Amino acid sequence: MIEKKVLPFLKWAGGKRWLTNNLLQYLPNTYNRYFEPFLGSGAVFFSLQPKQAVLSDVNHPLIKTYNAIKEDYKMVNNLLIQHSERHSNEYYYEIRDTDYSDQFQQAARFIYLNRTCFNAIYRVNKNGKFNVPRGSKNNVILDSDDFESVSRCLKSADIKHSDFECIIGQAMAGDLIYVDPPYTVKHNNNGFVKYNEKMFTWQDQERLSVSLFEAQKRGAHIVMSNADHASIRELYSNNSKITALQRSSVIASDPINRGQYSELIISI
Repeated sequence: MIEKKVLPFLKWAGGKRWLTNNLLQYLPNTYNRYFEPFLGSGAVFFSLQPKQAVLSDVNHPLIKTYNAIKEDYKMVNNLLIQHSERHSNEYYYEIRDTDYSDQFQQAARFIYLNRTCFNAIYRVNKNGKFNVPRGSKNNVILDSDDFESVSRCLKSADIKHSDFECIIGQAMAGDLIYVDPPYTVKHNNNGFVKYNEKMFTWQDQERLSVSLFEAQKRGAHIVMSNADHASIRELYSNNSKITALQRSSVIASDPINRGQYSELIISI
């Protein structure tokens, strides 16, 4: 039973807040552990609040942030308040260029930059340095912030910095895997998504499908959101139920490129 509604504390390109109200119809009524190997903002995890969870992502600063909030949310929140009090254009770039060794300072920096950078984009250069310019948002502390509840949800989770294949390989019969990979498709050569210093390639999409079908054979339940593209449909054409859902895009910098588009929900 869900104790209290908990919202993600991060904004994330491709985040699934829009999906959470519609996702329950695609999930099994009961399951053992919950696995989410592309964590991002964790919208689905916070919506479900499973009793046992294995959460992971290849974005190491992101995982450090979750673990810091899990361990001591008050420390992270207090540091974030300090960022809020000092926020300015100059301060943004000062913090963007600052490296911290303390995990709580790292977490507060990550959240601060996420909330004040352009379009909440996470992007790094070839040296692994976050390089997104400042955006138009100035609210560092949000009315929706409830780090205590976020921390409570995370207490039930094992949070790991890992490639998806290793995490999916741990799911067994009766477990639920929710998968939301970067939306790379076949013959897409324009660098659609740069994910933690490397491309999530079509070969990664193929590797993901192999991992998921192997987990299915072990008896795991699998639900995926992915790009509505012929190559993705073909990849999961056997032994899968594919449903197209319409959603709005607000990420594009040019309003002309915003609007309705389709995403797939794939049940394996």
